[in-house]
Amino acid sequence: MLRLSSGDWWTVGFSLWTAALATLLILPFGIAGGWLFARKNWPGKSFAETILTLPLVLPPVATGLILLQLLGRRGTLGRFIHDTLGTEIIFTWKAVVLAMAVMAFPLMLRGVRMAFESVNPRFEQVASTLGASDLRIFFTITLPLSFRGVIGGTVLGFARALGEFGATILVAGNIPHRTTTLSISIYNAIQLGHDNHAYKLLIVAGLLSFCALGISEYFTRRNAQ
Repeated sequence: MLRLSSGDWWTVGFSLWTAALATLLILPFGIAGGWLFARKNWPGKSFAETILTLPLVLPPVATGLILLQLLGRRGTLGRFIHDTLGTEIIFTWKAVVLAMAVMAFPLMLRGVRMAFESVNPRFEQVASTLGASDLRIFFTITLPLSFRGVIGGTVLGFARALGEFGATILVAGNIPHRTTTLSISIYNAIQLGHDNHAYKLLIVAGLLSFCALGISEYFTRRNAQ
């Protein structure tokens, strides 16, 4: 029987909460970026897309190292945040959220872009000839027609955030009841030789990922119909 301790349930809840927060954080940027890449052309578009999707192919630990240099107290961004807001990012739950957000963004961006590309541009062109602004066309035509695909891409980003490990452990560490995620807990259990515990956590992670991918696939397919 799958029995988890109170500490394990805290880790599961913390992982779900931080993954959801990371997804909400990048959602506006994913929608805006997906629309720009799907509907607009500008100099440097390919370069910008390559930079934004780089975390898909870059080793997660390398991404974490970049974030560590940027967000540390000696880093440009980290020093600015510390001096302006008086708060730390590294080795806090905020670092977990940011690491998840950075790693999840490329998948969300690709999913949302594909959703917008599935909308027939003729509908938008007709609305434009009738005098509708780009903003009105987006909210009354583009987004409603691609909504299911956008949801699918968003859930896919959430699934990626939930499974994040490499970047997170570098920028947030492994502080019990502060920064320990489900993936880090599995790693810890294996390192300590607690294989049965690791397998229990693996089952939980697998079920959560399966549900998220199933939802994403459902909405993506519905959008394509």
